[in-house]
This record gives sequence, C-alpha cells and structure tokens, in this order.
Amino acid sequence: MNGLNKGIRKVEMALKWDPSPAGQPPTDLDIVAATYLASDPQGAPVYVVHFDSRSPDGTIYLNRDSKDGKGFGWDEVMTLELDRLDARYARVVVGVVIQQQPAHRTFVSVLNPAFRIREGYNVLDEDDFGSVLGSTAATVGEFMRETSGWSFHSGVQGFEDDPATFTQIMGQVRQS
Repeated sequence: MNGLNKGIRKVEMALKWDPSPAGQPPTDLDIVAATYLASDPQGAPVYVVHFDSRSPDGTIYLNRDSKDGKGFGWDEVMTLELDRLDARYARVVVGVVIQQQPAHRTFVSVLNPAFRIREGYNVLDEDDFGSVLGSTAATVGEFMRETSGWSFHSGVQGFEDDPATFTQIMGQVRQS
C-alpha cells in the first residue's frame, strides 16, 4: 500500500441461495461476523453480529435477512464499516451458517449458494461453497487491522458445528 491508501474502509458481505423445492422445509442461511480484540486476536469473539443483532457501536449490521432464499438477487446483506470500528478491535471474521431446523443441512443440500464480499464496486472475493459441501457452516474471510488500515484475507473454511458453537470457534486458528 502506498502512503495515500487507507486500506479497506466499508465492505458489503452478500449471500444468496435458491429456495427449497416445493414440499421441502425452507433453507435458512445466515451471515455472521465476529470481532476480536487486538490484545487477543485468536481468542473468543468480543461480540458476534447475526440476524437478530448488530454491533454495539452500529458499525456492523445486517441490511437484509432471508429465512428461505426467496429474495431477489442477494438474499442477505451485511455492512461492515471497518473504518469506524474502535481501535481495540484488530480482527473481524465473516462466515455463513446454515440453520439446522427444521432439517439438518450441509452446503451440498443448499441450492445454488454463493457469497460476494466487496468494497464499493471492487469485489474482494466471491465463491459458491463448492470446497465445503459437507459442512454446516463456513468462514469466508477475515479483515485484519494493520498500520496502514484494514486488509482482507480470503479463504473458505468449513465447519460441522451447530450455529451457536460455530460462532464461538469460527475465529480459531485451525490445522489443515
């Protein structure tokens, strides 16, 4: 980065999937974002933002929520205003979890899932979860605070945990 670049400032995480076939229970995917302290970037999240919450300071919030994938275009959208996030936070991990009620589901049973992370018109990452088809949740990337601003590190990593457990362990360093 050059001296004029402030790093990533405000990003949008978008998620979409097709509705379940007629007669099948609805499929519900959710975007989640977890924040970590600079003093413990690999520890427990300070807070997690998801469908019924927002960050305490209003810098991370869900713009659109879907319980069945019947939206037009992107079914769920979350905004992360990293440039406004308090300096004590050095890491934000973003992920997707499949709700397990009323039926157990993995990404292989979700019709056409996809996500996109972008800053303005600049797409930072997009994927279809093809590398984690047997997973019930996945992290899709992380934002790290550096001296020159926020940077993005992409990477889809699958988990086989229930939603509550996933949100507590999604930021842990995992051995491949």
